[in-house]
Amino acid sequence: MSETHSPSESNAAAAAAPDWQAAGTQLAQLRSTINRLLIGQEAVVDQVLVALLASGHVLLEGVPGLGKTLLVRALANCFGGDFRRIQFTPDLMPADVTGHAIYQMAESRFEVRRGPVFTNLLLADEINRAPAKTQAALLEVMQEKQVTIDGEALPTPRPFMVLATQNPIEQEGTYPLPEAELDRFLLKVLIDYPSLEAELRLAAAASGGRIERALEQPLPGRISVAQLQRLQALVPRVALDQQVLDYAVRLVRATRGAAQLRSAAGPRASIGLLQAARANALLAGREFALPDDVKAMAIPVLRHRVGLAPDMEIDGETPDSVLAQIIASVEAPRL
Repeated sequence: MSETHSPSESNAAAAAAPDWQAAGTQLAQLRSTINRLLIGQEAVVDQVLVALLASGHVLLEGVPGLGKTLLVRALANCFGGDFRRIQFTPDLMPADVTGHAIYQMAESRFEVRRGPVFTNLLLADEINRAPAKTQAALLEVMQEKQVTIDGEALPTPRPFMVLATQNPIEQEGTYPLPEAELDRFLLKVLIDYPSLEAELRLAAAASGGRIERALEQPLPGRISVAQLQRLQALVPRVALDQQVLDYAVRLVRATRGAAQLRSAAGPRASIGLLQAARANALLAGREFALPDDVKAMAIPVLRHRVGLAPDMEIDGETPDSVLAQIIASVEAPRL
């Protein structure tokens, strides 16, 4: 006997069904817009968009002048939510980040003044310039999306994303990020020098003022807070085969037995890798994740969660090169 559904039930089911094609079109336009400004960094743009979709935070690392701040500004201009920037310096205090309670004598009460973390997109520029106590001010808000001021838990706006930048070569006057904070970042994204062709296009666009003019107005492909929340809600609905899940967990666990590493990735890395793989599939316009999605996101998810053994550092190895060897040693499923 066949099942019948009333017209109202059918309409409700259609409304609940995700529009994968519309999501793919919207993300393709967003990606194209940012790539027109940050020329020659397509992989970097994709990784930042993956973190945005997966509701994760990003640590951007690269030498000065490669466009780390430009990338965040372009993303902010493509988004209808609030954007704030904090320039981290050695004299920055935790209250300058989170906010503080101030006593109003005239009214005999405390008033909470919220800090710049109460936004949708937060740029923590040169995060390793601030001492550990100021860096620690971000721990609660990055993990729990709330700030406790004077004993009261204040939630941040949703969505909430931290994009932190740091310079890998200048160590004087910097403070290394503690492992607890590094683990809060879903991805660590490395920005390298562009190719010759890309740098020629970049130099022509920047010297002609085209990039700055574009940033002065809302960019095409701009999405609202509600649209971003709908896209983020699609990520957990991306189909994940049990073999793909098993592959992601085996990759993370392989770091724990590797002689090349002094410290390995924990369970948070497994969770983050699956979130990133699903978001990468959505960005590619697919309703299902593949082993290739896991493999593509493995190094950005793991590179800041592992520590090299001393002999590997002496040999000139990097976390990326060691992780590439570990990934190659783990057999991927064939779907």
